[in-house]
Amino acid sequence: MARILETTVELKSSPGKFLDMFVGKQQFEVSSVCPSYVQGCELREGEMGQVDGEAKMIMEMIDSIDLENNQVTFKVLDGDLMKEYTLFLITLQVTSKEGDVGSVAHWHFQYVKINEKVADPESLLQFAVEVSKEIDAHLFSW
Repeated sequence: MARILETTVELKSSPGKFLDMFVGKQQFEVSSVCPSYVQGCELREGEMGQVDGEAKMIMEMIDSIDLENNQVTFKVLDGDLMKEYTLFLITLQVTSKEGDVGSVAHWHFQYVKINEKVADPESLLQFAVEVSKEIDAHLFSW
């Protein structure tokens, strides 16, 4: 049975600029923007971390992009996460703050554990929050 874990992060940057760091050519800059969290990013096919104190590797693909709604969904295909989960989808939607400057990033994880002994990915959700904050600080400093 699929489980869901989600959180939001307040941002100073615009929805489009923030989302572009995950779906545009800037996605390859993430490792230089927040090197303590992301050690590398490379395109394996198609066009154009630290978790719990241990470096992790994942291979993911962009499953869908909805630029009109500033949303992207990634499907994890391989790597350390797939040792504990049979399904892992990560959706990021960035919306404008109503009546204010900036935006809100909404992270949504949908996952299926291989068994009940596997912990919920709370630390990965915190990782998404910290990476969001570092990317936002980088974008807002431009």
